[in-house]
Amino acid sequence: MKKSIRRVFPLFTALFFILNACSTSAAPQIEASPPVSEACSSPAAADIEADYAVIKQTYTISGVVDAVTPRTVTLACDDGVHRCFDCGLELIESKKDTLVPGSRVTIEYSGLLDDGESFQSADVVGVTVDASPYELLMMRANAFLETLTLPEKVGQMFLVHYPAADAPQYTLELQPGGYILFGSDFRDKTPEDITAAIQSCQQNAVLPMLIGVDEEGGTVNRVSRYPQYRAQPFSSPQRLYEEDGWYAVINDTLDKAALLKALGINLNLAPVCDVSTDPSNFIYKRAFGADAGLTAQFVRIVVETMVREQLGCVLKHFPGYGNNADTHTGSAYDARPYETFLGSDFIPFEAGIGAGAGAVMVSHNIVACMEETAPASLSAEVHRILREELGFDGVVITDDVNMRAVWDYSGGDDPAVLAVLAGNDMICTPYPQEQIPAVLDAVENGLVTEERIDASVLRILIWKLRLGIIEDGD
Repeated sequence: MKKSIRRVFPLFTALFFILNACSTSAAPQIEASPPVSEACSSPAAADIEADYAVIKQTYTISGVVDAVTPRTVTLACDDGVHRCFDCGLELIESKKDTLVPGSRVTIEYSGLLDDGESFQSADVVGVTVDASPYELLMMRANAFLETLTLPEKVGQMFLVHYPAADAPQYTLELQPGGYILFGSDFRDKTPEDITAAIQSCQQNAVLPMLIGVDEEGGTVNRVSRYPQYRAQPFSSPQRLYEEDGWYAVINDTLDKAALLKALGINLNLAPVCDVSTDPSNFIYKRAFGADAGLTAQFVRIVVETMVREQLGCVLKHFPGYGNNADTHTGSAYDARPYETFLGSDFIPFEAGIGAGAGAVMVSHNIVACMEETAPASLSAEVHRILREELGFDGVVITDDVNMRAVWDYSGGDDPAVLAVLAGNDMICTPYPQEQIPAVLDAVENGLVTEERIDASVLRILIWKLRLGIIEDGD
C-alpha cells in the first residue's frame, strides 16, 4: 500500500518513544500502567513497526533514462511515471560511460516513492545498467524483424519511386521500406493532397515507411520550387553561407525540417558531402563549394540539426564525386589516387558519421584506386572501406539504379541483386516489381543468404526506430 512520504518523520518520532517505553519499566507514580509486553504488542505499535520495516526495506524500479546530471537520474519508469532520483556524485561518476539517456536501468532504493512529486526523497542504494541505448535498439529491432516474412524483409530494402497511380494498393502489394518523391509528385498538388496521400500509403504498410525527397536547396528542390509549399525555394548552401554564415545554414535546416515533416516526409536525402571548389565541375552547384575542412563543418552542422529534429538524413555521394561527369547519362571514371580521398573527400563523410547520420548514399562513379571496373555502388571494396575504415554502421543506400552508369556495368544481371551482394542495405529504384522478386529468387537459389538480408533489415529498422518512424506496438 502506497504511503505518503510526509509520514516518515512523525513515524520515526513515534517509534522512538514507543520503543523507549518498551525498554523501561513503568513509571512508579502511575499505578494503572499496563505491563510493558502489552504496550509493545498494542495494534498502534505493531502498525508503526510495520511501517518502519517498509521504510528500511529495499525495492527496485526499472525504466529508460531520460536525463542524467552530475548527481541525479531522471527515469521514464515502466509504470509510465517519470521520476528523478538523487544517486549522488560518486555513483553517477562511476557509471558515466554507460548511464546515459536511452539506456535501460534498474534503481535499487529504500524508503517510499511519492507519485505526487517528480523528485524522489527515497535513498538510492544502487543503479544497474541493464542495456545500453544501442543494445536496447537492437532488442527492439530484432523484435520487429521476427514479425516479418522473407518478402516483407526484402521489401524493406527498397526505396521506391513514388507511384503516380494507386499508391496505397501498390504499397499493400510490395511493402517497400520507403518511397522517394520527385518534383512531378508535388507540382499539381496542394499540401493537403500530399499529406493525405502519404497517410493512405502508411496505413497500408506492414511497418511505417521512410518517405523521402531531395531537398538540397539551390538547383535541387523537389518541394519548395512550387509556391503552394513555400513562398521562395530554399537557397543553395553556398548562398546561405555567403549571406549569413552558419546561422543561416542552421535556420535553413530547421525550416526544411518543419516543412517536410508537416507534409509527412521523414527523410531528406541531404546533405551533399562532395568536396568541389571548381565551378566547372558537374557537382559544384550542389556542393558547399569549399575545401574539405569547411565542407566538413557544414555537414556536421546540418546533420546535428537534422538529428535533433528527427528528420532522416543521407550523406552523399560516397566516396566523393570529385570532378567527375554526370552518371545519370553514362559512366564516370575517377582516376584520382587513394591519398586524395584520405586527405579530402572522406573528411566531410567522417564529420557526418560522427554527427550521427543514419545513412550514406554511394555513387555510381568508377573509382579506380578502390575497384577498377565496378561502379562504387556495386563495389564490395568501396563498401568495405565505408564500413571498416570510416567506421559507418548505419544504412547504405545506392544512388538511383535507374542511371545509365549502372546498366552499362550490370549487363544481363539485375542491378538490385548486384547491389545487395556488394553490401548495400537499400536500393533506390523505379523498378521494385521486377527487382524485389529478383532478390527473393537470389535468396531462394542460395546466391544471397537470408542472414545477409536480416543484417540489412536490422540496420533499416534501427534507423526507423531512431527517427521515431516505427514505435513499439506498430
